[in-house]
Amino acid sequence: MTSAGTPVSAQREPQLAGQTVVVIGGSAGIGLETARLARAEGAEVILTGRNPDRLEQAALAADAQRTAAFDSGDAAALRTFFQDLPAPIDHVMVTAGAPRYGPLLEMDETQVRHAVSDRVVLALEIARNAAVKIRPAGTLLLMGGTGSRRVGPGLGIGAATTAMLPPFTAALALELAPVRVNLIAAGFVDTPLSASLLGDRLEERRHELRATLPIGRVVGPADVASLAVHIMTNTALTGATYDVDGGQQFVSLQVARGSAALRPANAHSAQSGRGLRGYFHTSWIPCVLAPLSPRFADTGSMKSGERTLEAGPVVAQC
Repeated sequence: MTSAGTPVSAQREPQLAGQTVVVIGGSAGIGLETARLARAEGAEVILTGRNPDRLEQAALAADAQRTAAFDSGDAAALRTFFQDLPAPIDHVMVTAGAPRYGPLLEMDETQVRHAVSDRVVLALEIARNAAVKIRPAGTLLLMGGTGSRRVGPGLGIGAATTAMLPPFTAALALELAPVRVNLIAAGFVDTPLSASLLGDRLEERRHELRATLPIGRVVGPADVASLAVHIMTNTALTGATYDVDGGQQFVSLQVARGSAALRPANAHSAQSGRGLRGYFHTSWIPCVLAPLSPRFADTGSMKSGERTLEAGPVVAQC
């Protein structure tokens, strides 16, 4: 069996030979791992990201054909990127995007509008611009999370945002056909971002997941990448949502209620909000679709009116 990043065995043909895969937000984590696996399966890979230095390093790691450094939230830059692609492409995977979190009653109208619409608007803009470039039976692959099936104090708007994505994906699949559109819903994924978020609690978090997940281990970027490549290659799949959380959604409530070690580490009063870093330590929270800003992750606090998440290449951290 071929693992992520391992050259394809000579006994079979590469699954993506002669195809081109674009990863929007491919400079780290799940996006980078998917690019590596796609390249190992014979695809030409194009990576985008906001940070030119990180993008250059990722391109070397994934043997990418080309890169483009820009903010995917910039509609003009996104349009220019797709217009400048020299040839048709086969698959686009989107791991960029930025949900927002905070107590619902402390968010103003503008914040709520952005929180609810930003993820869908980003996916729609990518779909609109990529549609004329993707070959028939190609794939637009979006990222979501299984966390929308659980809600917690201060995180409800994030759950609402991720809950919008499955029906959005299905509707978009009908409109873009024969181009296929699918959604990956991830749980906790063990990436460098997880380490930066949890700090000295990372090993404890890994131990908790190994002890409670039905699969008996922690989900890694290679697990998500393997699913992504399968969706790209199986042309019968469209309009669907595919979970990859190791069964976390089925055991999360039991874990959260049964272990004092899983309580929020920086819990404050309901009036002042709660420490989001503490929430990231629990097992039942909505999965974050983009990384926390380093500034916010360090403080572990949330202030009304402050944007707590920024766009980035890694998704589905819990």
